[in-house]
This record gives sequence, structure tokens and C-alpha cells, in this order.
Amino acid sequence: MSTEPNALGDYLRARRELVSPEQAGIQAIGVRRVAGLRREEVAMLAGISADYYLRLEQGRDRNPSVQVLEAIARVLRLDDDTTAYLLTLAADKPRRRPRPRKETVPAGIVKLVAALPLPAFVEGRYLDVLAANSLATALSPRLVVGGNRLRDVFLDPAEQALFPDWKLATAGLIAGFRDSVGTDTDDPRFIELVGELSLASARFRELWARHDVRRRRGAAMRFAHPQVGELILNREKLIVSGAENLVIAVYHPDPDTEAADKLALLGSAALPAADLSRRDREHPAPRKA
Repeated sequence: MSTEPNALGDYLRARRELVSPEQAGIQAIGVRRVAGLRREEVAMLAGISADYYLRLEQGRDRNPSVQVLEAIARVLRLDDDTTAYLLTLAADKPRRRPRPRKETVPAGIVKLVAALPLPAFVEGRYLDVLAANSLATALSPRLVVGGNRLRDVFLDPAEQALFPDWKLATAGLIAGFRDSVGTDTDDPRFIELVGELSLASARFRELWARHDVRRRRGAAMRFAHPQVGELILNREKLIVSGAENLVIAVYHPDPDTEAADKLALLGSAALPAADLSRRDREHPAPRKA
């Protein structure tokens, strides 16, 4: 058996263990020693031989056809994102040049984020915070340049308390991280980050073993903010043109809602002293009679 990394086999095995016989339309008889589906059951439902499927999981065959992978994806109940990820694991990939260690945000994007009247920050390939405005920091003090969303959400109790739906938030974070990194799992930064979190967080280990993948996209987020209480905001993730793997995360409330009022309150508190002084000069308070 090959001693090289077997990303395709690891992924197939992890996803197979998440599908029950009942979900696959198979009657479970007797005691089952493995979680999820057996290899031969996946092979039967996908219309391929059990020996061929075994070779895929063991890494002895690394070039299955798209048709075979799509058949397996249907059996494993993969959605569009996870199916696309499965196809990339089996694709022939040219050897990449080493990635630069430092991710750089274009100057125009830094100015844009600072000017936005909404919480906004730039997120890198490894979910590092590369730029953030003052309202983002008012939403979470961890949203500052140099922070890392994975470390903060999994390891910082104050950040965890900010998310009442912490388990849901962590599941989405890991799935988005896997999509961002893709198949570049031999990158030193990736190895260091995953190793650190695997040792420090049982929740991270649990989610990482699932191999969930989801493209980074918008979602409704619920916060338990220590100053303004419950805050429900829409989160959008916008790709930065011309900057590989950088996205702008923006939080915005529905108009005319309690969340909009609370965010405005946070915005007032987050104004730098110089801005407050300028605002007072431009809109002085009326004199008392």
C-alpha cells in the first residue's frame, strides 16, 4: 500500500461513516462493527466493484473517472460543495510553487473596509484577520489585525460566549476553512494550525474528522453581545478581486429592526475620539437658555 498521503481515501472513509444504512435505503441486519455504510455497500449502490472501491479508499487507485466519483457522491449524500471538493481530490494537479508566507490586502480594500459604516474585516486563506474596522472590533475585540478566527472561536472563552449557537458556528467555520485551503494540505502553515487546534480542542477534532466542506457564503448570525445583548446580523462574504483567497466579511442588520438600533449604538461607542471631536464641531449641541 502507498505510504503517500491519501486525501481521497481519507475523505471517502470519513463521509462513508456519516451515512446510515437507513439513509441509503439498506435494511440493517445484525450487529454492525463499523459506523455508517460498509465499503461493499457503497460499491453496490454506486454500481462499481467492491474491490475497486477498496482500492480507492486504500489509495491504490488515485484516478477514478468523474462518473464514478459522482456515483459515489450520490451514495454518500454529498451536496454540490462537497461533491466539487471530492472531484478536486482526484484531479491531476501540477506541482505548485511555494505560497508566500505573508498575505497582503490591497491598499484600496483596506481603505474600503475602514470607510464602511458596518462591521467589516478581511479574512485570509487560513482565516487570519488581515484588516478590520472599528465597528468590527466593537462587535468582537478579537476582530483585529493579527487575530485568527479559528483560534479565537475554538480556544477563546470570551469569543465562544459571543456565539449562542457556538456548535453551529464552529461547524460552518471548519467547513469554510476546508474549502479555503482545498488540497494544499502539505502547506506548513496549514499543518501548524490544524496540529495546534487538534491538540487543544476536542470540538475541533470532532469536526475535522467529518471532512465537511462548504464554500464561504452569507448567513444569519446571532450574537450575545456583552454590551447590547442579543444581536442578529446578516453576514456576507465578498471575494476580493485580484487577491487569491481573500474575502471581505460584512455584517449588516435588517433595516428598522432592534438589531439596527443596537448596531448604531455600538457604532457610536466605537467612534475614535478624533471623530467624536469633529462630529461635535460640525453638529454642536444647542446652547441652554
